[in-house]
Amino acid sequence: MASKVVPKVWRCIYKTPRIPISRQWRPFSTTSRVASDALQVHRDSPQNNPSIPFTFNAVNQKLIAEILKRYPPQYKKAAVMPLLDLGQRQLGFTSISVMNEVARVLEMPPMRVYEVATFYTMYNRDPVGRFHIQACTTTPCQLGGCGSDKIMEAIESHLGVGPGSTTEDGMFTFSEVECLGACVNAPMVQINDDYYEDLTPESIVTLLKALQAAAEATGAAGGTAGLSGESEAGMGSSKGADRNQGERGVTTQAPRGYSGKQGVTLPSPGPQSGRKTCENIAGLTALTEEPWGNEKLRTDGQL
Repeated sequence: MASKVVPKVWRCIYKTPRIPISRQWRPFSTTSRVASDALQVHRDSPQNNPSIPFTFNAVNQKLIAEILKRYPPQYKKAAVMPLLDLGQRQLGFTSISVMNEVARVLEMPPMRVYEVATFYTMYNRDPVGRFHIQACTTTPCQLGGCGSDKIMEAIESHLGVGPGSTTEDGMFTFSEVECLGACVNAPMVQINDDYYEDLTPESIVTLLKALQAAAEATGAAGGTAGLSGESEAGMGSSKGADRNQGERGVTTQAPRGYSGKQGVTLPSPGPQSGRKTCENIAGLTALTEEPWGNEKLRTDGQL
């Protein structure tokens, strides 16, 4: 009996251990899970779903034809970013229907368009107000001038909404963003396509009041960041019908002046402190006298 049991026990003790096999798969994402999927996932909503039709209007179709001439025919998908921008300017935001139309025009998979639209924050994938205020709060703007914190507080106090929100009338959308590249004129904000720099709490409130008055004077409703015209959703043009745009383009639209239009005066974009660009506000500190040396510049106006 012992002769039968002992060899079996011996074999169990000295059994060659199995070599662990490493798994041959890995997760799709190596980053930590985030609480929000706003930048990665599309959720259908009454204002943003594939069933809402979208086509480029006649003016933008001409622009698309000009844009596509810049690329070889086999590489026309490289025009995806300017076409998304055109769609956003027409509708007011980059909806899923805009992305699908861009994919159709460029003959590329819709997923490739989604990848671009979800990567760049310049594409607003949800409706925004007529005036999209993007306030920079990175280090230079926090330290420059009065500081971006006071600008943020002034905007919140005046509009009654915090970052990431839109006013009830749909006129203003307030966002907090990273560096916008105007550090020398900090603090600053971007409103739609324009930069307003060297701000103070008083000047930003004055600017917001002027924008509100201009919109009311011209009859522009809130939420019409796209081209003007009727829309059940209060947005821009979602169809290719004529939107008061003649052969000369958008010149028949309401004027976008900064002074004396409809009796409303708007501060001009740029520095609000009186300087022209980014020169020293205290005055010239270099090249204040004739440069030393024997070299002389020509005085006849020729190079």
